[in-house]
Formats: sequence, C-alpha cells, structure tokens
Amino acid sequence: MNMKTKVYLAGGMNQSNWQKNVIESINSENFIFYNPREHSLTDSTEYTFWDLFYVKQSDILFAYMQSDNPSGIGLTLEVGYARAMDKSIILIDEKSKVDKNFAARFEIVRESATIVFDNLEDGINFLKKIMNGITLPK
Repeated sequence: MNMKTKVYLAGGMNQSNWQKNVIESINSENFIFYNPREHSLTDSTEYTFWDLFYVKQSDILFAYMQSDNPSGIGLTLEVGYARAMDKSIILIDEKSKVDKNFAARFEIVRESATIVFDNLEDGINFLKKIMNGITLPK
C-alpha cells in the first residue's frame, strides 16, 4: 500500500495564492495538501481549530513567510505546534532578508524548523526531492 505524504501549507493569505503554486509545481499523487486558503472559515475559533487539526494530521509543515506578510503570527503558531508534535518543518523565510528587526524576533521560528530556505522556489524543489524518495529528518 502506497502511503501519501500529508503536507500542511502554512503562511500568508495575500493575493499571490502561493499555495496553488506549490500544489501545481509538485503535481504529484504522492502528496495530500491541507490548504487553509480553501476552508473559507472567518470565525477565529473555527479556523484556528481547522488549522491546528490539520497541522496535527500532517507529516510535513510547509511554512512560507513571505516578505510582505505583515506579522506571521498564524505561521508562528503553526510552526510551534508542529514542532511540539515532532513534525518535519520546511520553512521558507523571505522576510528576514529584508527586515533585520523582524529577523531578530523570528530567529526562534527559524531554529524550530527542520530546514530553512530563503525563497519559495528552493522550498518547492526540496519538496520535490522528498517526493522522489529523499528522507526528511525530524
């Protein structure tokens, strides 16, 4: 039986729709993606429940801190929760390159990740390597 790797997509909900880009770039039947952009929940109690429920279900947290993300508070919660459950975390941190004050505060999140990239393309390429059988450490 072929088990699918479950990936939670954590990060901003701006107009870029980066989540769709990730899913389409991978284009694999080996992954199940949990995409919070698609749940359409607006009540904070409901979307927080949904987010944490699916972080718990996931094998990998794919977290994208875009340079224009105003705070990253939700992403920070999701990374911390995933770390507490010993999930593999792929973090793409574009914001720390352009905002040194943010970088100093975000270092704890970077340290909590399994692996960190500074651009989305590198993160997607790494996810493709996992699709091709490279084992990701915890």
